[in-house]
Amino acid sequence: MAHSRKISVIGLGYVGLPVAVAFGKKQKIIGFDIAEKRVRELKQGIDRTNEVESDELENSDITFTCDPREIAAADFHIIAVPTPVDAAKQPDLSSILRASETVGKQLKKGDIVVYESTVYPGATEEDCVPILEEVSGLKAGLDFHVGYSPERINPGDKEHTFTSIIKVVSGQDQATLDIVAQVYESVVSAGVHRAPTIKVAEAAKVIENTQRDLNISLMNELALIFSKMGIDTRDVLAAAGSKWNFLNFDPGLVGGHCIGVDPYYLTHKATMLGYIPQVILAGRSINDGMGSFIAGQVVKELIKQGHSVRGCTVTILGFTFKENVPDLRNTKVIDVIRELDDYGINVQVHDPHADSDEAKQEYGLRLSEFDAMEPAQAVVLAVPHQEYLEQGWKLMTDILDDGVGAVLDVKAKLPRDAIPEGIFDWRL
Repeated sequence: MAHSRKISVIGLGYVGLPVAVAFGKKQKIIGFDIAEKRVRELKQGIDRTNEVESDELENSDITFTCDPREIAAADFHIIAVPTPVDAAKQPDLSSILRASETVGKQLKKGDIVVYESTVYPGATEEDCVPILEEVSGLKAGLDFHVGYSPERINPGDKEHTFTSIIKVVSGQDQATLDIVAQVYESVVSAGVHRAPTIKVAEAAKVIENTQRDLNISLMNELALIFSKMGIDTRDVLAAAGSKWNFLNFDPGLVGGHCIGVDPYYLTHKATMLGYIPQVILAGRSINDGMGSFIAGQVVKELIKQGHSVRGCTVTILGFTFKENVPDLRNTKVIDVIRELDDYGINVQVHDPHADSDEAKQEYGLRLSEFDAMEPAQAVVLAVPHQEYLEQGWKLMTDILDDGVGAVLDVKAKLPRDAIPEGIFDWRL
């Protein structure tokens, strides 16, 4: 379906760039980001998130810019900036409010602003619209209109991409909803789902990830219980998974900017309304404690092998929040590292995808080059990047001192029927 809207995308990260590229393949659009380095790289055809190939960037008609005045040439603005939580697990809306101010300054009569960032129900209309109105001097619903279409980008997933995932769309009135739906339908081949209100669309987004979070937290709690029983969790899940209606979820570290963050947006809003969520927060608590549990298992394995823990060397493979992506945001591997540090253990961290400057800046962590690492008494395969799995057990024996020691295969990716002699294997 054709539409005549001129599009700008504000925020060119993991979410915004695939959106911009999808539209840029069909028409000329404006891609805005406040990070000058990011814009420079994109102009050169480089996407450090690895979500978009350089030929895709080349074949997209996008004007990349840091100049907010260029946004004014568009009349359909898509805001896709990060919405993390702060240290106290409270929603941090600073980026989305700043983006609202940036767009507000360029807003004209007849414009539509669509938010894609994850927020709690009500944030678009209660927190963002007042800024758009104040800065522009225009009235929402009269001079300009807003919509909400939650992002569903799955970093590193080349199968479920922006154009192949059904897009939830909403608008503040029927006419706006029709336009928003039409604009997204022009690029999303999977089609759209029209939510009846903006709040429904906002709520749908936070519960998608809350549901995953809770399912994983149940698996993590089972792993804690089975660990005390001396039963292998994965063997139990394989047996239970033979039933047709058993839902397959795996235990693990739950980080990233979606599953580990979105539930807090929902619980924050619920608490403001006087309801204290119990199930959601219990699940969050379990998932947030898994790094500490894994570190405890490392220490137990070292003691079992007769090492005095202090001064031991442990190598951690993988630091990003998820396999095969460079995204370090909200990685839970840092919890394992800090806990081991507290024991006086010498921790070495290697990751082929992570940016070492970013690791230093965000976490004060120095990533190790592979060849510069000391022989270790234990290895934690924290993030099963393809590069590690291709080398398998040989990589583990190469890292371990004399090829002997503990391997903690957090996500159970190494083949159990090929464990080399002298290796003590543990998995979550």
